[in-house]
Amino acid sequence: MQELEKLYDPARVEDDIYAFWLNGGYFHTQPDPEKKPYTIVMPPPNVTGQLHMGHAMDETWQDILIRFKRMQGYAALWVPGTDHASIATEAKVVAKMKEEGLTKEDLGRDGFLERAWAWKEQYGGRIVDQLKKLGCSCDWERERFTMDEGCSKAVLKVFKDLYDKDLIYRGERIINWCPHCRTSISDAEVEYEDQEGFFWHLKYPIVGTNECLVLATTRPETMLGDTAVAIHPDDERYRHLQGKKVLLPLVNKEIPIVTDTYVDMDFGTGVVKITPAHDPNDFEVGQRHGLPIVKCLDETAHMTADCGRYAGLDRYEARKAIVADLEAGGYLEKIEPHAHNVGTCYRCGTTIEPMVSKQWFVRMEPLAKPAIEAVRNGTIRFVPERFSKNYYHWMENTRDWCISRQLWWGHRIPAYYCDACGEVHVSAEPLAACPKCGGPVRQDEDTLDTWFSSALWPFSTLGWPGDTEDYKYFYPTNTLVTAYDIITFWVSRMIFSGLEYTGKAPFDTVLIHGLVRDAQGRKMSKSLGNGIDPLEVIAQYGADALRLTLILGSTPGNDTRFSEEKIRASRNFANKLWNAARFVMMNLPGDFAPGLPGADQLDLSDKWVLSTLNHLAAAVTEHLEKFELGLAAQKVQDFIWEVYCDWYIEIAKVRLNAADPAEADAARKVLVYVLCQALKLLHPFMPFITEEIYRALPGAGESIMVEQWPVFCKELDFAADEADFEMLMDYIKAVRNLRAEMGVHPAKRTSMVIETAETAAFGRGGEYLAKFAFATDVTLTETYEGPTAGMAQAITHNARGFIPMMELIDREKELARLGKEKASAEKEIAQFSRQLENEGFVSKAPAQVVEEIRQKLARAKEKLARVEQSIQGLE
Repeated sequence: MQELEKLYDPARVEDDIYAFWLNGGYFHTQPDPEKKPYTIVMPPPNVTGQLHMGHAMDETWQDILIRFKRMQGYAALWVPGTDHASIATEAKVVAKMKEEGLTKEDLGRDGFLERAWAWKEQYGGRIVDQLKKLGCSCDWERERFTMDEGCSKAVLKVFKDLYDKDLIYRGERIINWCPHCRTSISDAEVEYEDQEGFFWHLKYPIVGTNECLVLATTRPETMLGDTAVAIHPDDERYRHLQGKKVLLPLVNKEIPIVTDTYVDMDFGTGVVKITPAHDPNDFEVGQRHGLPIVKCLDETAHMTADCGRYAGLDRYEARKAIVADLEAGGYLEKIEPHAHNVGTCYRCGTTIEPMVSKQWFVRMEPLAKPAIEAVRNGTIRFVPERFSKNYYHWMENTRDWCISRQLWWGHRIPAYYCDACGEVHVSAEPLAACPKCGGPVRQDEDTLDTWFSSALWPFSTLGWPGDTEDYKYFYPTNTLVTAYDIITFWVSRMIFSGLEYTGKAPFDTVLIHGLVRDAQGRKMSKSLGNGIDPLEVIAQYGADALRLTLILGSTPGNDTRFSEEKIRASRNFANKLWNAARFVMMNLPGDFAPGLPGADQLDLSDKWVLSTLNHLAAAVTEHLEKFELGLAAQKVQDFIWEVYCDWYIEIAKVRLNAADPAEADAARKVLVYVLCQALKLLHPFMPFITEEIYRALPGAGESIMVEQWPVFCKELDFAADEADFEMLMDYIKAVRNLRAEMGVHPAKRTSMVIETAETAAFGRGGEYLAKFAFATDVTLTETYEGPTAGMAQAITHNARGFIPMMELIDREKELARLGKEKASAEKEIAQFSRQLENEGFVSKAPAQVVEEIRQKLARAKEKLARVEQSIQGLE
């Protein structure tokens, strides 16, 4: 047993505790046939990353689950790791080189990759150190990186296998191109935002006639790439134009009028310009009609060399010039304002450019079907369930996934081209020569989308494609914890990847948490300047306070607010717990032996606190199993603060100084036992302070992390005693509130008469009434028939106390107080009566709910009757 310092100092304690855990190997897990596995893989933060509140929320939820399952006796494995984040990392390295006046091309591919790996080594571990500050109990011996040897091997195997199955192909298709990042991005990486724009109504002359077709576009600069205009085959307005041509303005090129059901006859004029190179829908129309593909924008979003006098202009500069020329030529009918959804790059925010490009794609339809079914049949469930709708919407409407990126940092596509014979070879092993003709080969320059490798994360991190012991024991994993904003990016891809490559769903539950917002409910962002650095919070208040703040009040799928007030409240709770532990330990003799005394040595308050703790253990376990982490944390905090600190310790203080040594020893034993069990229940939420206090307790084990999780124990279920003591506490609270409202000094003590049907319970509580209700003597009666004049009354659902305190109070103030009590009771009666008089509510609501309301109504009526009696007595 060691002495706790006077003040709790998280800055001193937390680093020491974390080092103790690491040195003791408490985070490391091995396959154990005697235990059931429980596995979480960490959503790998980017190596460019800096810990933010989203990370803190995500990792706190995961750590709570892992610590809970570890204490339950599972072989609990939390696999940590980081993602190479190709676009973000390459941008960082390029920016750093720019400061030196260097470009990628100056260094060449190999030289650039040396720089990138050096950058990763220097900065890649930064976020790992920050996760440790938060208290993450990951198995750091198993830390992975998406470009380490094992993960890279898995990537190459998957690419080769999918290619051999014709599920990966290379072809020219419309893709999303980011002109700033200079790479393709997948549909999931496009973020849409409402932007104010215009509809330009253009006139296309019909060849051989004096007519014009009028159509509207939001992007007039792309007209230089038009290869047709389209009308609906059933549109009577344009039936006479089927098979004719129009003259493309400014270009003076004839292009056909095609008929296609893609056209919406009821939108605008029912005429659509078709630009196959720069619009995904137009591309499909062009494929159906064999239209040529004309690119008018290059990879930097400037007009191509084939665009005549507009060549080299930025897309927006070209737009102004083209609109001016259309107006001058009489081709512009009108301009009208138009707000529309515009796709932007998720990484840099630049407006993306749909563009035909030769890229590598994954065929999604055959992969999506089993992945959709796995969620529909319950193999995988979303918590909350409503997020499965996001998943279905994405998977049921997904297009082929563009997986190639025009970057150097990442997994290089394992495709090799032979210029001698024209063959393309895909190989999971490096190729030095063409397998067909023996000629030299060159590897594809592009790298794979970052999400291609992270889609394999649940099994590549466990040794797949090898048949390792870890993979056989820990896979499939159990709970994936993530935010709702990457269901399309990552969750969907892990699901179809796991099913396709391992034949098993990669996890059974997807637990979705919300975003952390500021105190006003706004999303944290650089533009608003309202971001909060978790590391600064930890430095000021401690990691435990941050963790508790993030979890209290949080529910799956919903955003939570962070405020200075909340973090201070969590810090205050930590101090309250610390001071309570210090008090307990200061009152333990040197030869104290922990362990509960026999039931015959327990007094009423002992049985109450033990039974309350017993039911708490069951409730917290149930909440955690249901992923109701916020509710679980709240119940533990309420127990420690209100039940243990505010009540039981205060009650025990009297007994600790009792003349009977056995009574004092019983109080000490219960104090220590309840504290120890409460620390275990709190440990997943506040691991540092619970470990520090636990190790100081007499009889403590090596670490609270490996202690057994508290469970409901039938021997400690003192339900009747618990109910009796709750009645006493309700009455004591009523007396104390009454005295406080009357302004009665605590030193003033009085006799009292208690009218109650529960005389047995109140008869057991004489010593508590004397100490905490300031009673000199207590008379119990089932019916009070004595005088009410000069009596103040304390009223609960089970009792009414008559206390002769009128000489100490102002009669008019007491009447005013009772008037408020009466109004409150009348309001409750009206509310509950309305609910029970509503036939629709009574018929549809669960019977248990209806019965609870009936009981509340009855209690409110009883309270009103007592209050009216009190008023009558004063009058």
